[in-house]
Amino acid sequence: MPEYEFRDVYVPRGVSRSATTRLLTDHAEYGHWELYRLRLHPDGSRSVRLRRRIIRQLRATW
Repeated sequence: MPEYEFRDVYVPRGVSRSATTRLLTDHAEYGHWELYRLRLHPDGSRSVRLRRRIIRQLRATW
């Protein structure tokens, strides 16, 4: 079963949708994060949870 690392990002209500898209795109491109969950709150703020897979390397035993 794959293991994941999570990061929570809070976007305040004054930030536009396009700015939020740019922010999340940068996280995806440069940090290899993917969108796991996005919650839009009644006040207009957003809670975003990103995840990326943890890749463990096996030790070589020679």
